[in-house]
Amino acid sequence: MFNYHKRLFYPIHVEREDTAFAKVLIEHYSGIDSELSSALQYFNQRSYISNRHIRELLGILTAEEFGHMELISVAINKLGGPPLTIVNAQGTSLGIKQIDQSFDINKILQIDIKAETRVIGLYQQHLDLTADINMKKMIGFLISRGEVHKYLLKKALRLIRENGSPEEFNELIYDYKMSLQVLK
Repeated sequence: MFNYHKRLFYPIHVEREDTAFAKVLIEHYSGIDSELSSALQYFNQRSYISNRHIRELLGILTAEEFGHMELISVAINKLGGPPLTIVNAQGTSLGIKQIDQSFDINKILQIDIKAETRVIGLYQQHLDLTADINMKKMIGFLISRGEVHKYLLKKALRLIRENGSPEEFNELIYDYKMSLQVLK
């Protein structure tokens, strides 16, 4: 299911080292509302969802979240940040308790939408903590990808609630693939 490509999802450039901002980015790497928590949550949820379209969507989002983690880790390294471990900016490790364990697909999608909203909000808060235009662009990119994820999760929830047709569910994956066209 997962493929590794040497090319980053988005090019990472920094103007100069900024260890303070590197520490801020650790929260996005492995904090409670981080790329890691999103990837683990989506990966876990897809294992017991019977709707194949939603399962595929969560698998695709899992892979993208891991790609975002890679972007953050490269940025932290280039900014002169500390070696990465799986802790948040305060040094607290992410635990399984932070990963949602729901089995109801409606609740799962609602939780995921709220999580994407929190992640976007955290990125927006941190946008002003750097003067580096390249870091601002990277964060803008990650915010836009979070908005795509949120849109797709909302659409999936609507389709579940309205008992959508297979064609409508197929559009989820099509919409995701079309969202990638602007990245090329």
